[in-house]
Amino acid sequence: MEYETIVSEYVDYGKNKFLEVSRKKVLPDEVEFLNISKGYYTPNGQKRYQNAIGFPLDKEIARSLIEKIKMIGQTE
Repeated sequence: MEYETIVSEYVDYGKNKFLEVSRKKVLPDEVEFLNISKGYYTPNGQKRYQNAIGFPLDKEIARSLIEKIKMIGQTE
C-alpha cells in the first residue's frame, strides 16, 4: 500500500527519538486515517521509523484518545 501524508507534527524526546502524529491518506482509495509513529534520527539526521499505529479519521476516537492521554499523563 502507498500512503500520502497530509499533515504531520513531531515530538522529539531523548537524545535522538521522535513521535510523529499525522493524518494520512491511503492511495489510490483516498481513505484518510490518523497515525502515530515512533522513530529515531540516524547520525546524519535522517528519520527512521520503528513502530506505528493507525486508526480511523473519526472525531470521537481522536477526542477519546486525547482525553485518555491527558488522564494517564497527569502527575500529582
